[in-house]
Parts: sequence; structure tokens; C-alpha cells
Amino acid sequence: MDSVASEQRQTLHSTADNGLKIVVVGGFGVGKTTLVRSVSEIRPLNTEETMTQAGEHVDDTDGVAAKTATTVAFDFGRISLDAHNVLYLFGAPGQERFWFLWDRLFSGTLGAVVLVDTRRLADSWYAVDRLEHHGTPFVVACNDFGGPAHTPAQIREALDLADGVPLVFCDARSRESSKQVLITLVEHLQTLVAPDPQPIPEPTP
Repeated sequence: MDSVASEQRQTLHSTADNGLKIVVVGGFGVGKTTLVRSVSEIRPLNTEETMTQAGEHVDDTDGVAAKTATTVAFDFGRISLDAHNVLYLFGAPGQERFWFLWDRLFSGTLGAVVLVDTRRLADSWYAVDRLEHHGTPFVVACNDFGGPAHTPAQIREALDLADGVPLVFCDARSRESSKQVLITLVEHLQTLVAPDPQPIPEPTP
């Protein structure tokens, strides 16, 4: 199945001249690597390592006890918007001990996706805080882990989101669902750079 998917993936045309850097951030085990893998049109670069007992008292695995591997640097993938524009996706590590890498990943970033596990909303609060500190536009995507249902208003309140920040729900395992998250981000970025409508001048008598 993986071989069929890889055959369908297209290479980047030499005419692609606008590389747009997007960072996917969030708490530990929220599905960042899964999202990058799902949507990337190339074989993603992953820096996952097997979790060992050495990190047992360092990494908070509450809610993700079955997780056996973790990202230690970043994930990298790519998706073309058209023949001239391509998104470069960087999935940031979620453990607190790797948060120092985030500021470097944010450099040159056009926008970001904050991936959230609604069972552990507090784990993604730091990502929201750092993006706001850097002035980086972002959207929040709630990954479906089958936990208790939360209303958008409850999630916004828990993460202290500004009214203008888009909030969507997704399944990071689904390519189409993950693509829709990125489309929402691009549309959000377009609204931020769109010129304000000019008032229509009153006709002269």
C-alpha cells in the first residue's frame, strides 16, 4: 500500500519558485508526525527514535502510554499547491526538553498549524504562546483521538485563542483531512495580507 502511494506522489517541478515554510507544532503525541506523513507528496524525512526507560521520568506520556517512538529533531515533508508554489512542512518535536528548537524552526516561517489533542488541551498551550510571541500567524487543528467532545468555544477558552484564529477539526491520519487543515491556513494567511477595502467616494453633486 505504501509503495502504491509513493508511486502516485509527484516530484517538485523545476519551475516551482515560491517555497512557503509551514511549521506543525503541538504537545507530545498529538499527531504531528502523522499529519506530515499523511499529506506529504514525497517520502517524509523523520527523526524518530525509540523511546527508552531513560526518558521515563523526563517525558510526560500521560494519555499516550502506547507511544513507542518520538521525534527528536523535526519531521520534513512537502506538498505542491500548484506548479509555482510549494509548502515545506516542518513538524516540531513535542517534548518539553526539545522546545528550544522551536524558535529556530519559527525563523522564516510563513505560518503554523497548532495540532491539539482535546484530551490534553493544556499540552498545546505553549505552542500557541510561542507563536503569538513571534507574531507568526497560525490555525488550530483538533486531531480526533476519540476523547470527550468539546465545543469550539470551550477549546478557544482553554487555549485563550483570539477571535481571528481559525479553529478546525481533523483526522491527521487522513490525507484529505490534513490537506484541508493546510488549505485553511493558506486562506487565513491570504486574508491577513489582503488590502483593506477602500471606501467608495461619495458622488459629487
